Amino acid sequence: MTVSRRVALFLLAFGVWSYLLWPTFVRNIWHSDRSWAAGSPTPYLLVHLVIAVVSLVLGTIIGVIGWRAYRATRR
Repeated sequence: MTVSRRVALFLLAFGVWSYLLWPTFVRNIWHSDRSWAAGSPTPYLLVHLVIAVVSLVLGTIIGVIGWRAYRATRR
């Protein structure tokens, strides 16, 4: 499968965007009033942490694919 340079850069940008977006989201959710009840995490916090972790993993995979495709177009 051949990926164009434009698509490779888009995938790479998506991976970078994930690392800019999701840590801020996690920080905001962590400090939310709905995230903690009597010192323990609520389902609200747990669900959003799972969403963030899955998104970071997918962002990493997509970014790596983009990076490899970009490097392949430079040859």
